[in-house]
Amino acid sequence: MEDQVKNFSIVDNSANPAPLGLLAFGMTTVLLNFHNAGWYELNSMILAMGIFYGGIAQIIAGIMEWTKKNTFATTAFCSYGLFWLTLVALIVMPKLGWIEATSLGSMAAYLAMWGLFTGMMFFGTLKLNRALQVVFATLTILFFLLAIADATGSALLKTIAGYEGIFCGASAIYAGMAQVLNELYGRDVWPLGAVTPPQLTETPALEPLATGPAKAA
Repeated sequence: MEDQVKNFSIVDNSANPAPLGLLAFGMTTVLLNFHNAGWYELNSMILAMGIFYGGIAQIIAGIMEWTKKNTFATTAFCSYGLFWLTLVALIVMPKLGWIEATSLGSMAAYLAMWGLFTGMMFFGTLKLNRALQVVFATLTILFFLLAIADATGSALLKTIAGYEGIFCGASAIYAGMAQVLNELYGRDVWPLGAVTPPQLTETPALEPLATGPAKAA
């Protein structure tokens, strides 16, 4: 009896993890930048959000995107999740006496590196949608504003960065909630601004030039 080979296909029925990652990033970013804008002090609420929602929840979303073979989302969510964890570590570890506090120059380099990373990731959003383009563009600006503020010691620039960061976080919240609502309602309740690929127009073929007797006719 010949062996029978059966082909199996695996259907991915798991949920879309992108809203979780975007909301985790957006809400944590807004709350941190309320502090940068001068609305309240740097407190345990911000640190807790940075560890659990901005940090761990984004990493979970990134791992879920990895199972869906989404390289861009995996890179983004895991990277920014770990950004929040490193930021909390930079604040907490000196308080615990484990290491010296980071200098303003070092902090400026840290933020500038994240700005460079985000700027490069922005080019990936040009193939996605307008909502994500706004998120990554404003986040790039935010990182560089904060880097310059730390490098120069400008309190005014940090306040400006705070308000810009509030807008950045709010745009990520919009992008996340839009995906939730659009999926539930089966239509674009909150549009994301899908990018339409350029349509290539075909050049009409030129008729061959008549030669010989045909041309004379």
